[in-house]
Amino acid sequence: MEPFIHGMILAFGLILPLGVQNLFVFTQGALQSTLWQALPAVLTAGACDTLLILAAVLGVSLVILSFAWLKLILLGTGIVFLAYMGWVSWNSKPDSSPVPGGSGMPPAKQIVFAASVSLLNPHAILDTIGVIGTSSLNYADNDKVLFTVACIAVSWLWFFALALAGRIIGNLDSTGKMLSRIGKISAVFIWGAALYLGYGIVSEM
Repeated sequence: MEPFIHGMILAFGLILPLGVQNLFVFTQGALQSTLWQALPAVLTAGACDTLLILAAVLGVSLVILSFAWLKLILLGTGIVFLAYMGWVSWNSKPDSSPVPGGSGMPPAKQIVFAASVSLLNPHAILDTIGVIGTSSLNYADNDKVLFTVACIAVSWLWFFALALAGRIIGNLDSTGKMLSRIGKISAVFIWGAALYLGYGIVSEM
């Protein structure tokens, strides 16, 4: 069970800090009229994290990032997506909802946004490669499988818990003021991530 416990501890350590991905899932849980309507964000975030973890364990992500031009394209695309996401989050209002009874995004936008903040987030990619990918080298065969499964399981449970916590906060906020503040806080973090990506491009030149 040591590989499984090790994977759980590492995954929790990486996913707990407040970030763009966590804020987005939490915000959708709070803004949607029901928890089920936030499932596209939860499922997409979980699937993207699973993809990153598998890529790190299999060594695929390290090979991809070894190409400077591909890394530059990823960073540039990330800036565009995050800048737009921040604008949408900042201007979101509980009384102008595209979803009946709530103010969250419709399923298609949830999927696009969740995928963007998951796969175009340099922190997530580098942490997954540097920590999970490197740690997986200590294991082989069944031990490596247990380690990988633990990391993936923690990721999925965390996103469901975030959406649930957001829904609880949403139910307590009868005026919509708290939800509006959440949207603006989320926008600030998203724009901060975009600026960080811009810094990454400048430092590569």
